[in-house]
Amino acid sequence: MTQRTVLVVLFDDVQSLDVTGPVEVFAGAELSCPGSYRIRTASLDGGPVRTSSGLTLVPDTALADAPEPHTLLVPGGRGTRRPDPRLTDWLRAHAPRAERLVSVCTGAILLAEAGLLDGRRATTHWAYCDTLARGHPAVEVDPEPIYVRDGEVSTSAGVTSGIDLALALVEEDLGRDVALTVARHLVVFLRRPGNQAQFSAQLAAQTARREPLREVQRWITEHPAGDLTVESLAARARLSPRHFARAFRDETGMTPGRYVDRVRLEHARRLLEDTSGGVEEVSRASGYGTPEAMRRAFVKALGTAPAEYRRRFRPAHLDRMRTPTG
Repeated sequence: MTQRTVLVVLFDDVQSLDVTGPVEVFAGAELSCPGSYRIRTASLDGGPVRTSSGLTLVPDTALADAPEPHTLLVPGGRGTRRPDPRLTDWLRAHAPRAERLVSVCTGAILLAEAGLLDGRRATTHWAYCDTLARGHPAVEVDPEPIYVRDGEVSTSAGVTSGIDLALALVEEDLGRDVALTVARHLVVFLRRPGNQAQFSAQLAAQTARREPLREVQRWITEHPAGDLTVESLAARARLSPRHFARAFRDETGMTPGRYVDRVRLEHARRLLEDTSGGVEEVSRASGYGTPEAMRRAFVKALGTAPAEYRRRFRPAHLDRMRTPTG
């Protein structure tokens, strides 16, 4: 077995979970399959760094003395806002030599500063996607997925999505069984699809200022199988359809149709994860009407069909209870 060196870059004001989350995944894989990974950490001068939460991390070595990595992992955090030019220079010179380049959260901004994302599709924490796009127009920024893989370069969204990406890399390297063992040990799912949205409809959309529109948002969430046409929702808000659609978009940041689509998708996901209902039952309860309509929505939004989504995320004890329907 070829041992892969994973080198994690450390700097002051790094986000500690961006470091420890992926490191725990690779370390767990090494325990499960000895000889698979060698994990090393390095800072610019080899000295300790202080994370944004106040923890002190002691690296193994200085970047100048670090081993040539198979996987170079760049975490995020407040320290990416005004990065040390020496760090950017080191990444520009050394990152292209790695077989796999990975960023977590705003680590993507460091990669972009070094010109390593030009011409590539990438993501970062949702709150910084606009910053990344404005500062680096040569990067195709996708604010939706929890991680994006573009050739040998992989970028992930905020904090815990680094665990999802690391699990995907372990599965690629060592197979599903090893990745599943690690996921179970960390008590996380194997695995959220990379193009799963970073946050729910309620978090993605702003809360409307006016009470009638806030009531409509609540109604949509509580009645995903109801009549959620613009005309019906406008009547509930006591507005004309045209005025309602414009006001909803202005106050929430998304159209009523987009909001309804997200709510229905989330409702269907929860039912697939947490209940024994068949696909046809879930599709009706979530407002899709037919299994085929739900399948199209899942493939478009998540890149996977409902049955595959359930297989990935459904707890094992519920699988044993499930009746053979759907």
